[in-house]
Amino acid sequence: MKFNVRSGALLLRQGLCFHASKTPYKPLHACVRYKSSTQLTTSYLHSVGSWSLHEKTVGQLLDAADRNYGKREAVVSVHQGIRKTFSEARLDADQLAAGFLAHGLQRGDRIGIWGSNTYEWYLTQYAAAKAGLILVNINPGYRLEELKFCLNKVRVKAMVCDEKFKTSNYYEMLCQLAPELLDGQEELVSNQLPYLKRVIIIADKQLRGAHKFQDVCNAGDSNHMREIEELSHKIQFDEPCNIQFTSGTTGQPKAATLSHHMIVNNAFNVGNRCSYGLKEHRICMTVPLYHCFGCVLGSLNGAHFGATCVFPSPGFDPQAAVQAMQDERVTSCYGTPTMFVDILNAQRSNQRDVSSLSTGIMSGAPCPQELVLALINEMNMKDILVMYGMTETSPVTFQCYPTDPVSVRSSTIGYPSDHTEVKIIDEEGKVTPIGVGGELCIRGYCTFLGYWDDVEKTKEVLQEDRWLKTGDLAILQPDGYGKIIGRIKDMIIRGGENLFPAEIENFLMGHPEVLEAQVFGIPDSRMGEEAVAWIRSAQNSTLTEESLKLWCKGKIAHFKIPKHIIFKEEFPRTVTGKIQKFVMRNITTKELQLKE
Repeated sequence: MKFNVRSGALLLRQGLCFHASKTPYKPLHACVRYKSSTQLTTSYLHSVGSWSLHEKTVGQLLDAADRNYGKREAVVSVHQGIRKTFSEARLDADQLAAGFLAHGLQRGDRIGIWGSNTYEWYLTQYAAAKAGLILVNINPGYRLEELKFCLNKVRVKAMVCDEKFKTSNYYEMLCQLAPELLDGQEELVSNQLPYLKRVIIIADKQLRGAHKFQDVCNAGDSNHMREIEELSHKIQFDEPCNIQFTSGTTGQPKAATLSHHMIVNNAFNVGNRCSYGLKEHRICMTVPLYHCFGCVLGSLNGAHFGATCVFPSPGFDPQAAVQAMQDERVTSCYGTPTMFVDILNAQRSNQRDVSSLSTGIMSGAPCPQELVLALINEMNMKDILVMYGMTETSPVTFQCYPTDPVSVRSSTIGYPSDHTEVKIIDEEGKVTPIGVGGELCIRGYCTFLGYWDDVEKTKEVLQEDRWLKTGDLAILQPDGYGKIIGRIKDMIIRGGENLFPAEIENFLMGHPEVLEAQVFGIPDSRMGEEAVAWIRSAQNSTLTEESLKLWCKGKIAHFKIPKHIIFKEEFPRTVTGKIQKFVMRNITTKELQLKE
């Protein structure tokens, strides 16, 4: 699927969504609890919402933040020693956007961003939007072939990147793909990367063939600044502004395309339901900016509500995170379940003053109930919220309320987001009775435009009626709250019994010596499949496979007790902290000498 920006973006939304075209943006001061009092009988719900959708672009959102919260800190990058107010960030974004124009970039061009959590990443997100460019988020962990595929797939014209991060030297990798960089030409002409014309490096030193980030910031003149001002009125909120690549675990990565309208409104919805409008917040950003979690729920959320984004470290570092919580008086913390397990351990090993914490967001993977309770009790995160979403839905579609009881916030994914339809369907595509599991489907302003230049892959998940099939197995309760019971592809069929890994993982996490549990299926000649559990146990734990199985007996059905329990110190995961069960499955199959 391709998008013609100049003639108008491809807009595929239902009439049920509306926007306040003539109403000036004003943040809500408190979340309005707006839920249906009717008990559901079928697994369909339209969450109408209590606020009108906004028509702002990402660039206009930062302009509004400057007007509303100009003197507040927008970004604190601890590891860089950088502090910027919203007014300073807006000015810097305008200058960088003008610099992009000075370097020949035009509205609708794709610009890549490849790097760690830095002020420059934050700035590039807004500058690209102001210049009418489509920001392409590149996974910091990508290697040569993945990088080459992604840049060419969406025809990235310019790349902004760190010089290096962890064990990856990005500049050297780009030189391997485009040795023509070393020729030092003004405009890159490369055989392997034919669309890439500019490489912009976030570094103080000059690297051959690349442009220094600061030099690009200074490149725009008054004419370019005037053009940026004109573009702020021309760019439409339904135009694509962001491309995020999926993990590609089952093939080449897919380029999910999102509009200004989708991510601006999703960010507002999340912050509004978090009650961010009640006081000034400082958000500890342990999640990477390149992912929706960071650049929508973090960066854009902050601009909506005047919240400060605190970057403790370039990549995830639990010790740096808890130190920043103390030093920066952080009030909210974001993370995946795996990240929060490590943050808890860091706090337990070296107690910091985290009394300023009050809330946070846990998402990105199934969230164990015991972990939520531990964060409430040990980290003062009494208002922590569990959320559910995916890149293709911009990302959040279910979220609890701070006023929900702890039992609800620690056992469900919450209530459907405002202006969103949800339904659960069976294998025949029919809506299931309430409480009956099936595939979760989403429809609303948040459903993505499609996979860039890939009509067939888009059709696999996005139906003609705009329902998005998530691939997740879920149930909807009579009150509208949802629960994820697993992935369709992860469901284990043991001798005719359907086992849902998330259910078993939640149960195992109830053991006081289990830090983390991951359950998946492996082939079995008799039962078809058997469940395996990988366990990360607490320090100095004496837990064994036999003792854990004994603890399970009588508490859950016998067929749900994993046949194999394997203790591991580390789990394979993506850069965003998502567990890679297919890697676990391959490792275990080899270790147990099983045949696929």
